[in-house]
Amino acid sequence: MRFEAITIKDIARALNLSVSTVSKALRGSHEISTETRKTVTDYAARHHYRPNPIAQSLKQGRSKSIGVVICNIDNNFFSQAINGMESVAEKKDYHVIITQSRESYESEVKSIRHLSSRSVDGLIVSLSAETEDIDHLVSIHDKGLPIVFFDRVAEQVNTHQVTCNNFKGAYEATLHLLSQGFRRIGHITSPSGLSITQERLQGYKKALEEKGIPFDEALVHYCQHGGQVPEETEAAVERLLQLPQRPDALLTMSDRITTTTLAYLHQLGIRVPDEIALIGFTNAATAGIFNPSLSAVVQPAFEIGQKAMELLIQLIESKRPVSRFEKMVFDTQLVIRDSSKRKEL
Repeated sequence: MRFEAITIKDIARALNLSVSTVSKALRGSHEISTETRKTVTDYAARHHYRPNPIAQSLKQGRSKSIGVVICNIDNNFFSQAINGMESVAEKKDYHVIITQSRESYESEVKSIRHLSSRSVDGLIVSLSAETEDIDHLVSIHDKGLPIVFFDRVAEQVNTHQVTCNNFKGAYEATLHLLSQGFRRIGHITSPSGLSITQERLQGYKKALEEKGIPFDEALVHYCQHGGQVPEETEAAVERLLQLPQRPDALLTMSDRITTTTLAYLHQLGIRVPDEIALIGFTNAATAGIFNPSLSAVVQPAFEIGQKAMELLIQLIESKRPVSRFEKMVFDTQLVIRDSSKRKEL
């Protein structure tokens, strides 16, 4: 049975009033008598009348809907960022529509096209691991749809960006491992084309350089699906373990890669940190209760989500064209736990 919502026309017909009178009565207009307003509102309440949001959006020129495109919602960072976005959107009376690319370029393109065809007022986007060509974003941005990037950004689109200090996070994590006496540090990361991958790689390299440790390309492995496929991360760990000189520590660069690496080392019977130390980017709330407790670079995901939403709503509601854009960079937090501490020190 299909649900049929009651309309203003239905109310007008039932009460033998004009559509204009019913509309004004529902808005509480003083042009309509108190008695008529009460008759209309009582009838509307009894029949569960709700305003048509599509009709309202056409009248206002806005849908009050915002599209969000992320790689996957079960990633701790992204779920926390979404909570931040929704906390701002709710206060501003916007609805948030969330889609997942699951690290697929094709899925990202479909999501962007679907959301833009649904007349969302703007988009918040974090690029998928596979995305290299961003024509699908350039074209809708050029047509006037506001876009804000967060975490994984595209420099080719002139708009607001909200990220964390990826360089600093990786730099501090690498320095910590070096301070513990580890010298051969493996690096398992996301696809090389992503902005976060390059920033974190540079932080890793800088720390090695400062301590006089030569950079070894053989110690760096890229997961083309950003950790979405556990077998890909496990294969990267295997390749590092098969090196003539295997690493004595690992620096991992995403929620999924970090937690999958720890689980796989356990599966192989490799003791952490006794045989291989581990530190990684992760916002997992359970990091402190893993065995061993997991050292982590933590990103302020909630605040990043809040700022991305604030900036997008500013773009949407601006009465003049915006030509100056911000790149907001939030600091990471290094949380040292047992997985990266050398016990004999």
